[in-house]
Amino acid sequence: MDKYIGMSKKDNNTEEKIIQAAEVVFIEKGMAGARMQQIADVAGINKALLHYYYRSKEKLFNVIFKIAFKAFIPNLLEVFKGDKDFFTKLRYFVSKYIDVLERNPHLPGFVLHEISHRPDNLMKMVKEMNFDVDFIQDQIAEEIAQGKIKAIDPAQLLINVISLCIFPIVAKPMISGVIYKGDEKAYKKMLKDRKTHVADFIINSIKP
Repeated sequence: MDKYIGMSKKDNNTEEKIIQAAEVVFIEKGMAGARMQQIADVAGINKALLHYYYRSKEKLFNVIFKIAFKAFIPNLLEVFKGDKDFFTKLRYFVSKYIDVLERNPHLPGFVLHEISHRPDNLMKMVKEMNFDVDFIQDQIAEEIAQGKIKAIDPAQLLINVISLCIFPIVAKPMISGVIYKGDEKAYKKMLKDRKTHVADFIINSIKP
C-alpha cells in the first residue's frame, strides 16, 4: 500500500521534500548535530510545517535511519532465497551491493556512527524492522553439510563479504589519496574490478 495514500499530491510532495532534506542534513550532521530549522531550510518550507509532519527531530531521524539502514544492509540479501547455486548468488550480491554503496557513499559511515553513539535505541529500531539473516546462515550451513563449501562459521562468512564490500567506500579518502594518489578514475576502476575480486576471493577461500 502506498504510504502516502489519503494525502493530496501537494502533501505527498511536501513530505518527499522533507525526507530528502532530512537525509542530507542527518547524513552530514548526524542526529546530535542536525537542527530542525536546517532541515526546513533545505526543504524550502517553514519550521512550523516541518513540525506538522514530524513533531520531533527523533521521529524524523528514525525514518531516515531506517531508509539508510535498508540501503546499508540492502534487500539484495533476498537474492539468497532464489534457486541459483550459492556461488552465483554470492557474485550477484557482491556486484549489486558495491553498486549501492558507490551510489550512496556516505551511508555506511552514517549508519556506523549513529549505531556506535546511540546503540540501544538504534538496535531496538533495527529489531523492529524485522531484519533477519538467519535464512542465509541456514543456507550456508546446508552448503557445508553437503560438502559444497568448507566448514566456516556462517556469521563469519557474512561479515567477511559485507566488510570487503564496505571498507573501500568508508576508507575512500585513505585508499584514493594514499594508494591511487588522488586519481579518481583509478579509484572507480578499482571499485568496478572489486566486484569480481571480492567474489573470487571469498569463493576461493571456501571451496572445498
